[in-house]
Amino acid sequence: MIWNWQRAAWPDFTYEPAAMEALERQFLLNSGEFIGAYRHISPDERDMLRIELISDEALTTSEIEGEFLDRDSLQASLRRQFGLGGGDRTVPLAERGLAEMMVDLYRGFAEPLTHDRLHAWHRMIMADARRIEVVGGYRTHTDAMQVVSGAIGNLDIHFEAPPSAQVPDQMERFLAWFNGGASTVLPALTRAGIAHIYFESIHPFEDGNGRIGRAICEKALAQSLAQPSLIALAYTISRHRKRYYAMLERSNKDILITDWLVYFGETVLEAQRNTMRRVSFHIAKAHFFGRLGGQLNDRQLKAMTRMFREGVDGFKGGLSAENYISITKTSRATATRDLQDLVEKGALSRTGERRHTRYRLRLE
Repeated sequence: MIWNWQRAAWPDFTYEPAAMEALERQFLLNSGEFIGAYRHISPDERDMLRIELISDEALTTSEIEGEFLDRDSLQASLRRQFGLGGGDRTVPLAERGLAEMMVDLYRGFAEPLTHDRLHAWHRMIMADARRIEVVGGYRTHTDAMQVVSGAIGNLDIHFEAPPSAQVPDQMERFLAWFNGGASTVLPALTRAGIAHIYFESIHPFEDGNGRIGRAICEKALAQSLAQPSLIALAYTISRHRKRYYAMLERSNKDILITDWLVYFGETVLEAQRNTMRRVSFHIAKAHFFGRLGGQLNDRQLKAMTRMFREGVDGFKGGLSAENYISITKTSRATATRDLQDLVEKGALSRTGERRHTRYRLRLE
């Protein structure tokens, strides 16, 4: 098997610019819509949105790699780093490290990408790693860096990265490209898409390449917009994870990457639509509690908070009385009264009858 980095023309990727033109235009239109919406909300709502959107993206980029973190701890760390409080909650290393990387990405989007910054990001996301040799540096092991599946003795090799000895030179070329003039004049989606496949093909770290690679994408998009994108890229990728990995695998054998760029561009546009849905949802959440927060008893407040934690998609099939009893640890009679009161207050809408009764949030 010949991999892309083994080809004579590497890393001069080729593609059809015409295939990206409509996607690039739509990206700029969507970006303008988001920027307009974001600027027309109050400073407090912006702070809330920033924490919500960044924490959602941070949690999901880890979940793609099979690591599941605690939302409350992550948000507490984000609030502290943005100077918004955060209480005295003790934050585990994994959540604190990932929050540090996301804040550094947000604040330093315009700054050049350097070896030191990449190494710092790696230390942050590997803060509690025990299974790798090098934390905060490129890999040095002599074994082949492979992405594989299957049983021992019958492995399917999806990709093999350059040997560790080549990584420093490969990364030097990558950073020169990313920070150089030839890269920075590319359209936004094209530049970010090339950056992702280029970085993932080098696979410079023992672990964490996916999370850092997606952060590089977001940095590239933010630089093109001259402000943080707050885009739901990882969230969108996670919803179609198999296709994401399939496209990476299809694209790591050649330097012709038109199909990859079209896929990546379509994914970013979907991510923008998801971001706008989430912005609308989080604004509606703020209005919901502003309108009803003082009218809810402790059980109702706990249940409503839990429903909002499910995010834009909400409880699958809607909230049932059984869900409410489980969340609040109350009796069925009390749950029935609470739920009816929430319907009368306009907090919930009700559908169905008897055991098929379901409740959904009523949002402005």
